[in-house]
Amino acid sequence: MIFSNISSIYQFHSQFFLPELQKRMENWDSSARIGDIIQKVAPFLKMYSEYVKNFDKAVELITTWSEKSLPFQELISNIQRRKISANLTLQHHMLEPIQRIPRYELLLKDYIRKLPPSSLDREDAQKALEMIFTAAEHSNAAIAEMERLQNLWEVYHRLGLEDDIVDPSNELIKEGPIQKISFRHNSTSEKYLFLFNNLLLYCVPKVIHVGGEFQVRSRIDVEGMKVRELNDVEFPHAFLVSGKQRTLELEARSQEEMRDWIKAFQSAIEKKEKRSESFKLAVQGSEGEIQDFSRCQSEELGKWAPQWVRDKRVTMCMRCKQPFNAITRRRHHCRACGYKESAEISEQSLMCSFLQLLDESGKGSTRSWFVIPRDDPLVLYVYGAPQDVKAHTSIPLLGYQVRDMPQSDTRHIFQLVQSKQVYTLMAETEELKQRWMKAIALSAHGEEEEESFDEQNSGDLVRRLTCSS
Repeated sequence: MIFSNISSIYQFHSQFFLPELQKRMENWDSSARIGDIIQKVAPFLKMYSEYVKNFDKAVELITTWSEKSLPFQELISNIQRRKISANLTLQHHMLEPIQRIPRYELLLKDYIRKLPPSSLDREDAQKALEMIFTAAEHSNAAIAEMERLQNLWEVYHRLGLEDDIVDPSNELIKEGPIQKISFRHNSTSEKYLFLFNNLLLYCVPKVIHVGGEFQVRSRIDVEGMKVRELNDVEFPHAFLVSGKQRTLELEARSQEEMRDWIKAFQSAIEKKEKRSESFKLAVQGSEGEIQDFSRCQSEELGKWAPQWVRDKRVTMCMRCKQPFNAITRRRHHCRACGYKESAEISEQSLMCSFLQLLDESGKGSTRSWFVIPRDDPLVLYVYGAPQDVKAHTSIPLLGYQVRDMPQSDTRHIFQLVQSKQVYTLMAETEELKQRWMKAIALSAHGEEEEESFDEQNSGDLVRRLTCSS
């Protein structure tokens, strides 16, 4: 672990490269050339890359064990006191192989420069130099890859090493603090961004650094992402990032920082575009600028999370023009385009809330968002979260029987049963369970609950309006 493949490097030099050079020097008068020998050995110099990649880890290991183990510390000290060590530390000697290829390159350049113009070795030496340069690039690439993985690992530690984030193929492009603009309160709050080559992590700093410095709030794919500057008097350094999962209004600390972020996003998007044939270019305006995608065409709705209109900027529904109030006509956002709508338009579902889907043993997975749409009342859709634009599961309800399960203090369970197919669901309250059972029973028989605005049903309507928001 400490010395990596140093024994292979030593054998290569002692048994092959050095004997070849010594033999040539003995016959220098009859064959004054070394370019052909270096050409033969140059491909083997790539074995230094393995040593280079392991170097930092090896030095760290020596330092760690020197601090932890007194016998190990004494062993290293005894080695360094020997005459053969030339009063140099072990780490200094370990650095020698890393400097070997750059030295070969410099020596060969000097050799070529001093060759006579008519030398027969010039062509071979020049080819040998090119091959050594390739080996040096290979070594440099190994160093760069090692540094990339090290930086990536440090980032993952700061994020708490979440399994679905850790991916060694990721490349960190930019990270830093940012201000998130709230559409509801027209204020900002501090957040933190990690921009990778394939996704953006939108995070919040943790007050107590247990399991990481940051908590991931959203993951937004770079594929299909759009970014543009916002012309906002209240937030002069604001820009918009729109992805499939979410749209964010962000503000940098300065104009320069804002441009740096936009440039980083554009770079990530362009790289993703080159790697993916399915990526489509952002809609271009007549002068080459990205159009306002909050005003996207109907066929594009759902491809990106919308930019929500801030509460402060509207007093009436942007569709039906009815004025808002705090009780009977609350503000709602259209999940497709982000417009502000009144409850009559936004109430798109017969029933919706969080439920847990239990397995056969009665254990539950994470909560999911369940919806019976008003325009498709025969299907139960399951989303990861209310903001998701695509359901991950759909259950046709026709023919299903709703079965109540024994009530307990902490579990409010019911089942959907059809032949051998059984779905076991758990609601947060008994009242919510009963509402779901009634809604599913009606949908399973192709019926729809009649609505009236009498005093008894107005409470249900208000609850549904709250649910759909």
